[in-house]
Amino acid sequence: MAIQTLIADDELLARQKLRQLLRGEPDIEIAGEASSAREVHELIQETTPQLLFLDVRMPGMDGLDVIAELSMRGGIKLPRVILTTAYDHYALRAFELNATDYLLKPFTAERLHAAVERARDQIHAGERQSDRSHSDEAAKTGPYTGRIVFKSRGRILFLPVSDIRWISAEENYVRICTGTETHLLRETMTSLEQRLDPKLFLRVHRSAIVNLRYVKEVRSESRGDFMVHLVNGQKLAMSRSYRARIGDLLNRS
Repeated sequence: MAIQTLIADDELLARQKLRQLLRGEPDIEIAGEASSAREVHELIQETTPQLLFLDVRMPGMDGLDVIAELSMRGGIKLPRVILTTAYDHYALRAFELNATDYLLKPFTAERLHAAVERARDQIHAGERQSDRSHSDEAAKTGPYTGRIVFKSRGRILFLPVSDIRWISAEENYVRICTGTETHLLRETMTSLEQRLDPKLFLRVHRSAIVNLRYVKEVRSESRGDFMVHLVNGQKLAMSRSYRARIGDLLNRS
């Protein structure tokens, strides 16, 4: 099924380039283009798109302000939003508005494809779950974060915490490991641990946190040491001071 898509950018060449790149996505159907915030506002109400590529700096009104205004109105179904901008300082506001991705210009076809794939997954998941609202993820995790936003390799990354397999400490940084990538984030293990749901993430060492969904087993090694074995074969040491947490986990099961 085609994904009805809007392109919003005040520069004609930017819209043309994006339209050309999107030809490589066979299920993307361009339903309209907008060159101002007012046009974005009107097109969303007229065409009810599923996906919007939005440049932040638009004539008349900030693009993010348009989304915020529409989100407060009843009866309007907002599309998934992929921001396309040359400025990285809008990332926090984009996160607050639950943007799907944040593309820093100039971006490659590969980076665009990754953003479209993420939006595609969210759109299809929404259809399977009776179009639940964008806030469902936050509701499920309660006071804990559902995504971590940070700058990595020249892009602003919106990483779902469910994608994280394990986290390790490296001096003043933490290394976040997914199935395919690792990212360095300037944050302490303690502050990051406080943001993660303890039902999903377990600290097993002063310098290691694991996602319990990817834990295969905890095995006793020589000299009474314990190792956490992940489903991909990765092994992480469990220190004695954190071993009691396994008992707490078993008691909660």
